[in-house]
Amino acid sequence: MAEFTYAPVQTVPYGQNAIVNSTRFGCNKGYILHREGSGIITARGIVNNPCSNYARYECKFSGNIALSEGATVGKIATALAINGEVLQDTIAVATPAAVGDYWHVSGFAYIDVPRGCCFEISVENASPQSSPTTPAPSIDIRNLNVAVNRVA
Repeated sequence: MAEFTYAPVQTVPYGQNAIVNSTRFGCNKGYILHREGSGIITARGIVNNPCSNYARYECKFSGNIALSEGATVGKIATALAINGEVLQDTIAVATPAAVGDYWHVSGFAYIDVPRGCCFEISVENASPQSSPTTPAPSIDIRNLNVAVNRVA
């Protein structure tokens, strides 16, 4: 199991990932990798059973999100992403009443990494656009916690 955190407030533009910089528990077998100061966690498809075609990881995130200064009030969201693509079933949506109004969000997924491959896992700003001409807002994230656990 590997757990990554980032306690200070960070502003994350739409479509970008949040940074995690401290490892509370690391994986000493090389299944889970992370470069300090990056928002990307790499899960490797190393299998111990010659009959297995994938390695399975349990991925969880939680944190507090708010609208960034200057944003228009509306829905905001975060989600787990694999190789930059948001996992739709992990989108956590909040609708704050004002800028700086924090909401707690979390998401969970099992991720199967094919034998010999690597997947990049991250937590992204997945906020919806309020209209076709208005870009999705930047969000503030604080107390971010991401846990990646190899389960098979």
